[in-house]
Amino acid sequence: MEEKLQEKFFAYVDEKTPLYIERLGEAVAIPSISAQLDEHLGDVVKMIEWTKGHIQRLGGSVTVLPNPVGSDERPLPPILLGEFLVDPKLKTVCVYGHLDVQPAAIEDGWDTDPFVMTEKDGKLFGRGSTDDKGPALSWLWIIEAHQALGIDLPVNVKILYEGMEEYGSDGLFETIADEAKEGKFLNDVDFFCISDNYWLGKTKPCVTYGLRGLAYFELSVQCCEQDLHSGVLGGAVHEGMTDLVKLMSTLVGSDGKILVEGVMDTVKPVTKEEEALYETIEFDVEEFKEEQKVNVLQNDKMSLLMARWRYPTLSLHGIEGAFAGKGAKTVIPAKCIGKFSMRLVPDQDPKEIEKLVVAHVEKEFAKLNTPNKMSCRMIHGAKSWLSNPKHPNYEAAAKAIEKVYGVPPDYSREGGSIPITPALEEATGMNVLLLPIGASDDMAHSQNEKYNITNLVKGIKVLGLYLHELGQIKGPKPSSCRCAPLTEAELMIPG
Repeated sequence: MEEKLQEKFFAYVDEKTPLYIERLGEAVAIPSISAQLDEHLGDVVKMIEWTKGHIQRLGGSVTVLPNPVGSDERPLPPILLGEFLVDPKLKTVCVYGHLDVQPAAIEDGWDTDPFVMTEKDGKLFGRGSTDDKGPALSWLWIIEAHQALGIDLPVNVKILYEGMEEYGSDGLFETIADEAKEGKFLNDVDFFCISDNYWLGKTKPCVTYGLRGLAYFELSVQCCEQDLHSGVLGGAVHEGMTDLVKLMSTLVGSDGKILVEGVMDTVKPVTKEEEALYETIEFDVEEFKEEQKVNVLQNDKMSLLMARWRYPTLSLHGIEGAFAGKGAKTVIPAKCIGKFSMRLVPDQDPKEIEKLVVAHVEKEFAKLNTPNKMSCRMIHGAKSWLSNPKHPNYEAAAKAIEKVYGVPPDYSREGGSIPITPALEEATGMNVLLLPIGASDDMAHSQNEKYNITNLVKGIKVLGLYLHELGQIKGPKPSSCRCAPLTEAELMIPG
């Protein structure tokens, strides 16, 4: 964007900030809670219809797809596809956001009604303000600003909004796979952008290029058919809980070291180029410890961030079937199930990790010499995701951030998973950018979730300039260079 146009765009956004706040307040007031569809399905649909109306008002085309895994017995909210087509020859970006929110009630410990957005000290408190209604709806205000100022969009913009992200994204992955087919909505997309994560700190923006995967396990031990009285049979039976606790203690040390043999063998080694990205990150270990109220295993910035982002972990979560209520209960559980998970990194494969974990547990169980029954299984697995921070999509975001904030962004990874990210990349073969807008202290999913007004305003400016930086990328449309996969017959042809 030329400097004069940029100044006009920035001034327009500043002028319209009260309107953006008003609209976000309208969106927050819709309790689109996907985890409580029996009560709030109508609200999730209302939020989708509210957004659809704004897209249509701006002249965009909208398709509301029935949820492919919904049914009469289990109705689910639809999926919203929007499009602002400028010229088929231009590059196309697809932006993703979710319009559903986590449950919230003032009785949970909120200072104000979570569904009445409240402004205080430059912060907008309300459920969904930062996760993800504020960032997701910003794209519409960017398009509105371009239209008001007579500035042509430099790229085609497609919008993918869902209403089930906070409860597993039911139906979205099937939709992505279908819409990535030739001639369909996602097939001509060249770049993806997701603004559904957060800065590493409170003041410095970042772009995110990596996510850890997940392998979640259940480890069960059964010693009898029904719970037993510890005063009657304690000392006379092989107690399942004792075996389970011993087995779980063999998985990870108190220093965080994973004790399962072979799991580190496929972890990519750290390169000097990667280390350089960590050196410039703005992060204070002591401040982090104070904010999180924790002691940490690493005392230097690089080691701590790598432990959180780029190395695998194993965490013990709980035991099902054990007594966990108030008071005292002298019971020997008939069957108890330990829950633990691993966060995975490149190039760990969940299926291979499952084999290693099961083999380890079976080996340790044999040492116990117990007649009890044991089983171990992975109930959910997801691969990690790693992008290239030098990709033109990331470079476009970095340039936009520097123009708005005056500093280059940090390059971060995250310890958790955002399943839609690898899903989009695998289905289309196109690059996915994670471009967070909110600050680290926004309290998404927690009480008193908030969105800083400065983040709202500068976020709109960053996302707007990002579109123009994408428009400057030379070369053909990446989606037009996609190679079709070979058939089985073609793979058999020599050469």
